[in-house]
Amino acid sequence: MKQEISVFLLLFVSLNIMAQNNKDRAIFRESKPGFYQNYILRDDLEMKERKDQASATRSFAMDLSSASLPNKIELYKNKQWHNAPVSQGATSTCWSFSTTSFLETEVYRINKMNVKLSEMFTVYWEYVEKAGRYIRERGNSAFAEGSEANAVTRIWKKYGVVPYDSYTGLLDGRKFHNHEKMFGEMNNFLKSMKENSSWNEAEGIETIKSIMNHYIGVPPTAVIVGGKSYTPLQYLTEIIKINPDDYVDILSYIQEPFYKKVEYKVPDNWWHSADYYNVPLDVFMATLKSVVRKGYTISIGGDVSEPGFDRETQCAVIPDFDIPSAYINDDARQFRFSNRTTTDDHGMHLVGYLEKDGRDWYLIKDSGSGSRNNDLNAKEFGYYFFSEDYIKLKMMDFMVHKDAVKDLLLKF
Repeated sequence: MKQEISVFLLLFVSLNIMAQNNKDRAIFRESKPGFYQNYILRDDLEMKERKDQASATRSFAMDLSSASLPNKIELYKNKQWHNAPVSQGATSTCWSFSTTSFLETEVYRINKMNVKLSEMFTVYWEYVEKAGRYIRERGNSAFAEGSEANAVTRIWKKYGVVPYDSYTGLLDGRKFHNHEKMFGEMNNFLKSMKENSSWNEAEGIETIKSIMNHYIGVPPTAVIVGGKSYTPLQYLTEIIKINPDDYVDILSYIQEPFYKKVEYKVPDNWWHSADYYNVPLDVFMATLKSVVRKGYTISIGGDVSEPGFDRETQCAVIPDFDIPSAYINDDARQFRFSNRTTTDDHGMHLVGYLEKDGRDWYLIKDSGSGSRNNDLNAKEFGYYFFSEDYIKLKMMDFMVHKDAVKDLLLKF
């Protein structure tokens, strides 16, 4: 009995000490309508009513109002060339925007070419691929807006890519993308095919294309560069000279064996790609730190729905009332993935880093509306600043050029 009392007292004292050491505090923050409601929805006359009806919401968030945060771009001396942030609008196509931005930076790194490429060209053909698989699988394949970074390289390898000016996906003077109606029509059409068991793939694909042609335009079959015509595949191989096979995805979770290529089991990996190089968390973080110091950028994906993800300061941190920094490990990461508090929310482009107080901070170029709730004239418009701990706990995978991780790949 005395032993049980001693154990209880020890546990009580330990918990009390931990509570006293927790310095981070939370608040309920009122979020008023921001960039999404005031700009993106205003671009669509039919959406104005929704915008006008939008009201403030309250959310549980970490209080960063008095924190010393490196949330100014000029602090990030170690940053690589990249195009300015652009909005994905009212779409779930962050995977295309983030990875296209990453590959634009790769074009500059490899060939010293400054190019702006079409995100919607990739989105168009990805929908075609999704619809085709949905029909072939008799409705047993996911059809949604989301996808993964390696969908971009897969699409480029098959269909090529074109400059942004050749295919914007914006018709009738629109400034922002809105795929709500387009996706709804495509989704309803495929559901009707399933209900009627009318699995004619050729006819189904043509209908899907006709819906997209109406909303975002017909993608070009050729582009003119220097007075010469190139197919999208020729533009990829002869002009920007990017090899899609040169890019690899690094993943870290313990539900699959380490040092094996595994499937990333999330809904957006709708084609069940098993080309992810799975490594322990310490290797994942060491690799990320190494590649950015070599001058590479990465396309990174993970969770952005956390109390430490703050749209006012544009910073992402892990509060100690969630988990103290010293306790972030493989198990803590997997626990959150397995119970779905870490989800595959969002893809972004990591373009630079800063060392502060012995820890890394990362400059994140974003395409989502949340990164645009600050001053439109500020340099930081369209960016976030991620702490090392946030990457460690909440970012699940990243894409990088294989040359940056060639020593790691040898272990596979």
